[in-house]
Amino acid sequence: MDAFDSLPQPVRQWVAQAALPWSPASVRRIWSKSRARGLSDDEALLSLAQAEARTLARDRQSTVFKLNSMS
Repeated sequence: MDAFDSLPQPVRQWVAQAALPWSPASVRRIWSKSRARGLSDDEALLSLAQAEARTLARDRQSTVFKLNSMS
């Protein structure tokens, strides 16, 4: 819980509404890299949303592949 509590407020808010159960370490890594590249808070949050969208797309693609191979 301390790891989550130590995240910046905008990140904690983002995690609270995220579709996936992100670990504090993963979120912090994406946030820190984004901020190190000079992105604003809003742009860094967009990076988190894009990472989540990529993960969801991979999961969907994997599920479709599994379902097709069962047919």
